[in-house]
Amino acid sequence: MTVTAMEGIRPMATEQLAPPINAWDVAQQQFDLAAEHLHLAPGLRKVLREPKRELTVHFPVKMDSGSVEVFTGYRVQHNLSRGPAKGGIRYHQNVTLDEVKALAMWMTWKCAVVGIPFGGGKGGVIVDPKKLSIREVEGLTRRYATEISIIIGPEKDIPAPDVNTNSQTMAWIMDTYSMHVGYTSPAVVTGKPIPLGGSEGRNEATAQGAVYTLMDAARHLGMELPKCRVAVQGFGNAGAIAAQLMAASGSKIIAVSDSTGAIYRPEGFDPNAVLSWKQEHNSVCGFPGTKDISNEELLELDCDILIPAALENQITARNAGRIQARLIGEAANGPTTPEADEILYKNGKFLIPDILCNAGGVTVSYFEWVQDLDRDFWSIDHVNEKLRAIMTKAFASTLDMSLKEKVNMRTAAYMLAVQRVADATSVRGLYP
Repeated sequence: MTVTAMEGIRPMATEQLAPPINAWDVAQQQFDLAAEHLHLAPGLRKVLREPKRELTVHFPVKMDSGSVEVFTGYRVQHNLSRGPAKGGIRYHQNVTLDEVKALAMWMTWKCAVVGIPFGGGKGGVIVDPKKLSIREVEGLTRRYATEISIIIGPEKDIPAPDVNTNSQTMAWIMDTYSMHVGYTSPAVVTGKPIPLGGSEGRNEATAQGAVYTLMDAARHLGMELPKCRVAVQGFGNAGAIAAQLMAASGSKIIAVSDSTGAIYRPEGFDPNAVLSWKQEHNSVCGFPGTKDISNEELLELDCDILIPAALENQITARNAGRIQARLIGEAANGPTTPEADEILYKNGKFLIPDILCNAGGVTVSYFEWVQDLDRDFWSIDHVNEKLRAIMTKAFASTLDMSLKEKVNMRTAAYMLAVQRVADATSVRGLYP
């Protein structure tokens, strides 16, 4: 199964000595900080601090051997005040309900910070899809889609790809949902193949949006991209494309990693060649002319720009003080803990938070949804033009808030997003 979303990076052995970090605790801490700055009313804080809806499903799948396995999946909707829930579905053996809740909350803020009319949702299945056949993955996907079909729909909750899911996964979900309702419903998911109503530019959108924000940040910091050395943690869809786009801008890619390890060459290398090597060897490690290092070492390399494009909690209080990059762009969701944020900010690091940096994916998902509803499809140039305008405006608004309130970029982005969701929630009032 081809992986076209961010690849997971597991913590190194040295990190396992520390207590596990709960993503939901992190998400709530980040919200609490913004709520304090905004002086939100206590009742409103209680509403926004918890998900609106959590669905847990246990479902059987017939395996190729003829045996039956039961899998556990989740779909969480955090807040629907500004529109339907929007968020990806991930397949990973370490998925937990708390992780999905955190990701759903982050999606609420992500949609709000770039100003698109969605709320936050997220889904996941506890499974290692690499251990399943394509037929088994399809069966799992269709049954999971059936189980969550009671809460998804074009006007209710629109899933998308995430870790270990891709356009084919979305095609199966769209087809399954369409069979249930009795007509073709392309707008029920985004990230679909082009022939089924997918959008031009969707596959590259997360990375493209991240690079747009990195360009704006570099301009603000007086950094020249052709002189920048870049390290990318995670060489799945977002990381690999971000590396390619940064190389095209003239930056030198000096390190990349995947779930098997990392490679490093201070003189730089061609990320396109590394991608070909990975496709042939199922790992970036061993690429000729580079040194194999650990993912932990990659984060602490002497570089100008660091792009975490893996899973959550990669930059923590244990390693934040050793981060050398001046500019950090979070292409992943939740890669930095609140404690690490404080350390990075104190050390003069400029961090573009996930809810802004990687919002290109959900922005073009919104474009896809609009195109599906209108049955009117756009060119890649039109998609990227609109994406650039939205990302640039969101970055400028966040930077203005950061400078005005003298807070880091994450807190600034949260303040913008939480205020927008709070305003919508307050105006709608409580029902009944």
